[in-house]
This record gives sequence, structure tokens and C-alpha cells, in this order.
Amino acid sequence: MKRISHIIFLVVLFLASCSRQPVYPEPERTGSDVVINISSLKPAVPEFFTYHYNKSKNINFFVINIDGKIFSFFDACERCYPKKLGYRFDNASVVCRACDIRFPVSEVEKGIGSCAPIKLEGYVKDGKYLIPVSNIENKADKF
Repeated sequence: MKRISHIIFLVVLFLASCSRQPVYPEPERTGSDVVINISSLKPAVPEFFTYHYNKSKNINFFVINIDGKIFSFFDACERCYPKKLGYRFDNASVVCRACDIRFPVSEVEKGIGSCAPIKLEGYVKDGKYLIPVSNIENKADKF
């Protein structure tokens, strides 16, 4: 009986660890913006970050350089965000962890159907990509 309860505990622990979004490095913050150094971005490879909101909520997002243009998205799907699983990068594709929809990085802006990352507005200035903190915090309900 003790062995069965031990196995059940391990299974529950494993399932709980697989059902949460990862925590990524925290982005640099300057004033009311988070700051991403554009030169650190590899072409067509998303770089994930975690913004810590009110010390109790992690808001994940990613920044990507596609053909010299910088884009940012929340690590949350328009359709699947309630599951709070986000995306992963795999073999030049962005993959929704909840519904397993895969699309090439070059198509990340379009997504597929309703499975698309939620756009996070930012702008380029002096070799940096700046995202107003208010833009991040306005979507805290998705996390």
C-alpha cells in the first residue's frame, strides 16, 4: 500500500510539473520599459523572457528577429491561453504547447486559425527593442 501511494505521489508531481509554463530570464528594465538588446537576438530564433508582475504572477513573452524586423509576442495563444502552457521553439517552428499546432517562425505573426501568439507592442530605438511595461501588464489576465 505504501508503494502505491508513493507511485501516485510521483505521478501527480510529474503531471503538475508538466502543466506549467516555464520561467525564463527576467528582461532588463529601464524606467517604464523593458529593454532587449537587438544584437543578442539570433535571426529567426525566439528569445523568451519572464516579467514578474506584482511579485505573484509571471508574464512570459518572446522577442524574435524575422528578416531584420523585431517582433514581440506574449507566450500565450489567443485560443489556448487558459491552459497557461505557452509556446516552445522546435526545429525552426513555434509550437503551441496546448494544442500542438506548429507553424514556421516566418509565419508567427499570422499563426494558424485561432492558434496565434498574442501580439505585444514594442519599438526599436538606439539598437534596443523597448516594450512599455504597461503593454505587458495590460495582459496579465492571460497568465
